[in-house]
Amino acid sequence: MEPGFRHQGCLYGSDADFLAVAVPFAQDGLRRGEPVLVTTTAANLELLHAAMGADAGRIAFAESAYVGRRPAQLADALHRYWTRHRSTAPTGAVRILAEPARAGDSRDQAAWQQAEAEFNVALAGTRIWMICPYDTRTAGAGVVADARRTHPECVVDGEIRPSAQFTAPAEADGAGADAPPRTAADLFRFEGDLVAVRRHVLERASALLRSEDTATLFGIAVGEAIAYLLDHGIDRAAVWVRPAAGRVVCTLHSDRPVDGPAFYGLRPAARPGASLWMTDQICEWLDISSDVAGCTIELAMRQRPAGAAQPAQE
Repeated sequence: MEPGFRHQGCLYGSDADFLAVAVPFAQDGLRRGEPVLVTTTAANLELLHAAMGADAGRIAFAESAYVGRRPAQLADALHRYWTRHRSTAPTGAVRILAEPARAGDSRDQAAWQQAEAEFNVALAGTRIWMICPYDTRTAGAGVVADARRTHPECVVDGEIRPSAQFTAPAEADGAGADAPPRTAADLFRFEGDLVAVRRHVLERASALLRSEDTATLFGIAVGEAIAYLLDHGIDRAAVWVRPAAGRVVCTLHSDRPVDGPAFYGLRPAARPGASLWMTDQICEWLDISSDVAGCTIELAMRQRPAGAAQPAQE
């Protein structure tokens, strides 16, 4: 196996196609003494377990829904797996067949698209060989196109080929702030006053969220996002809150980019403010993008259903 992180996409349209990639990948890893982790659908786990026979007991199997439903959780799980098992492999490498749970709306898919792109940066220091299968029977055309753009290599008919559509992480499109504030009153200019920005967010979000406790958690998440910006030397940002697709979304945008890969902010940090790990645990959805145009953090929690009683206010 070549040194460094290898990130490959694989499109399959039948059970046989899936096994044609998964079985030799796992068998070769076991032959080399490399730990093998397979995380995919329950149906594919059953198929591969049967196909591997007695060797199945030497493979770690996990259903995608329990490994990390959100991009940051999956990245952290993969990194921890490598850290834990690399010392047991003669090559120092591990193999991972990872088909993440991609259920959800277009915003969820946008987050996965960006995560697939940023895996190339966040896991670059590891010796993980990862293949990401995409089932063309259930994945839409947009998902298939994203797979080609976010993987440097693709497995086609058993052969590894460079992806002509691959886009380097620095050039990849993030989810970003796709809905600007409707009026000037909706926009808050954060210039260092943490109390004021938190009050602004809660005033607009509380009436839309499910409960007072949810509003409190939302405020904590936004507070950590602000602390993350401050920790990276960013003390000015535009902040706005809006309902969108059944969620309450808060966007923070600065014209200054974060120094270093923003994706690292989703890992636990040794000191407060240095990461967005807690925000990711609290929120239903979180996205970070940072490039020459600036840094955008977008976080969301489920909106109160229409007709439900408004949460009590203090």
